[in-house]
Amino acid sequence: MSKGNINVSVENIFPLIKKFLYSDHEIFLRELISNATDATTKLKHLISIGEAKVEYGTPQIEIKIDKDNKTLHIIDQGLGMTGDEVEKYINQIAFSGAEEFLEKYKDSNNETGVIGHFGLGFYSAFMVAHKVEIITKSYKDEPAAHWTCDGSPEYTLVAHDKTERGTEIVLHISEDEKDFLEDHKISGLLSKYNRFNQIPIKFGTKEETLPLPEDAAEDAKPETKTVDNVINNTSPAWTKKPADLEAEDYTTFYRELYPAQFEEPLFHIHLNVDYPFNLTGILYFPRLSQNMDIQKDKIQLYQNQVFVTDNVEGIVPDFLQMLKGVIDSPDIPLNVSRSYLQADGAVKKISGYITKKVADKLSSLFKKDREDFEQKWNDIKVIIEYGMLSEEKFFDKAKKFALYPTVNDAYFTFDELVEKTKDAQTDKDGNHIILYAANKDAQHSYIEDAKAKGYEVLLLDSPIVSHLMQKLEMSSGDAKIQFKRVDADHVDNLIKKDDTVISKLSEEEKEKLQPVIEGAVNNTNYTVQLEAMDSSASPFIITVPEFMRRMKEMQASGGGGGMMGMGNLPEMYNLVVNTNHELVSDILNADEDKQKQLVTQAFDLAKLSQNLLHGEELTNFIKRSYELIK
Repeated sequence: MSKGNINVSVENIFPLIKKFLYSDHEIFLRELISNATDATTKLKHLISIGEAKVEYGTPQIEIKIDKDNKTLHIIDQGLGMTGDEVEKYINQIAFSGAEEFLEKYKDSNNETGVIGHFGLGFYSAFMVAHKVEIITKSYKDEPAAHWTCDGSPEYTLVAHDKTERGTEIVLHISEDEKDFLEDHKISGLLSKYNRFNQIPIKFGTKEETLPLPEDAAEDAKPETKTVDNVINNTSPAWTKKPADLEAEDYTTFYRELYPAQFEEPLFHIHLNVDYPFNLTGILYFPRLSQNMDIQKDKIQLYQNQVFVTDNVEGIVPDFLQMLKGVIDSPDIPLNVSRSYLQADGAVKKISGYITKKVADKLSSLFKKDREDFEQKWNDIKVIIEYGMLSEEKFFDKAKKFALYPTVNDAYFTFDELVEKTKDAQTDKDGNHIILYAANKDAQHSYIEDAKAKGYEVLLLDSPIVSHLMQKLEMSSGDAKIQFKRVDADHVDNLIKKDDTVISKLSEEEKEKLQPVIEGAVNNTNYTVQLEAMDSSASPFIITVPEFMRRMKEMQASGGGGGMMGMGNLPEMYNLVVNTNHELVSDILNADEDKQKQLVTQAFDLAKLSQNLLHGEELTNFIKRSYELIK
């Protein structure tokens, strides 16, 4: 028997472990199972290279609860340790960085990166146990060892009569942590952290129904037998090669990850790289709504098949955090902290690799089956548009496959759209104008006017489209491309192949008409513009200056930059008067009272079409309309 003090200069480090990691104290089980897994996989390696002359067998890790003795047991069949190795790895190495740990974290409230960084993984057991025992037998032909520590720096190390290879950790659970003696609590932790562990994990037993023999009588009842309850899938889909998986395998794994998810994913991306870092995983594109407040934390991060976190900020680019799936990398520590992720070079490379892999996959799907890609567009566009705004390299790749649908359900890439509209949609200043609608119903009359002119009108209705249009305009270089909504600066400002509309009113008549309409409208939020349009177009049309509308939309979505401190931007509209409409000629030639009545009625009709007529104005309009009917 040997006795001694753990190599640490402080009086008692164990209360500090509990204090600093109290909010994460459940990770003790993950840490101990991870150690047991390492011991088992290392044994397999030593056997494979001929260093260990033993049979590997079919090892498993067993978790047992002993309520009578208030103990929790973690048992493995791995390499085990000799007494000298216990002395070295438990008493010395584990606390070689203890002083540094204390100095660094004595003033911190909660830093989840503590355990593991200083070899303290095993000692996380003391977060829930007042005493811990290690009973271990090495694969080497040496006596077993029994280590005991009661939460003070003192320990005992004696020989033990254990004959089977492996290690058993016995946790004497503290009175205030007795939840960890409940089956449902341990089962929940195993499901959370270890359901894809590399080594089978046994937790209790279960009844299994045996198949009936072929010659069994009709009234025969099947027999049952008691079998080990293995809680984990040791070979999840992401650990396999894509060539070894069928489409159904990916769907089955998705259901295993998200059993409560009813809708199947649109498609998946299998990640597999071993240089310059190790990374495997499967990402799924779910069906998404237009809502940008989509719940994140759906991608699960694993280290060697052990769950780490579902907060993958810093590892997965922000725009891809709306995806689902799994990422597994041994290059990321079990106890990952946000500060670690932000500073680690390997993590940044991983993020860049995932972005590239997703872009390549989307490009491949687009080229392989464009029709299918178009059908999926509305479900994936929010992710792609967000990515184009936030990741420059993704923007460059996505410009080739991002789609822009028209109100007639035709789909164009940006280059196709530019090519199709470059001759027909140019304004008087030589700008290439791309028209779009945000709502087919609300802007129906404007859309029809534009279509009658032969213009293409896009349907761009995602919540971040204002930002994306601005970026596309800036990237167009000398092309001078501008996006304008159909109810903005009016479509008849466009010149369509020498098809310029001539005004029926002379300049003198227009000068006479302008103050008449401005006086009747009497609203400083509206700028009156007299324009020559087709006589079939509406007499009065309300539009919004494209720049002002876009600034308001970006401010509303939180992307207004410096404008966020400027308060609400003013309401500004254009009242476009069609000088070729018969009603406008009637207004010009009517007496003063009739002029005001006609302008007021036409103006209210224009506001009504834009849902801008409310309250008293709406009441007066209805009364006036009934009078006109009589």
